[in-house]
Amino acid sequence: MILTLIIGAIAGWLAGQIMKGNGYGIIVDILLGIVGGWLGGWLFGKLGIHIGYGILGSLFIAVVGAVILIWLTRLISRR
Repeated sequence: MILTLIIGAIAGWLAGQIMKGNGYGIIVDILLGIVGGWLGGWLFGKLGIHIGYGILGSLFIAVVGAVILIWLTRLISRR
């Protein structure tokens, strides 16, 4: 559980760096990273994509999920 939070926090920070713009701040980016990690895991599982096990695979999946989540929140907040 703690490892999940740490990976999510790192993924959120990385996703915030990738998705430059107005930004939400580091705390919200970390929270989006944690939720994005779960989203990425679910999405990759549904698509049948297996990156691998371990910290690097989990981090990659979490970053992809967080980037998608940040993109979605920015898309919704524009309206």
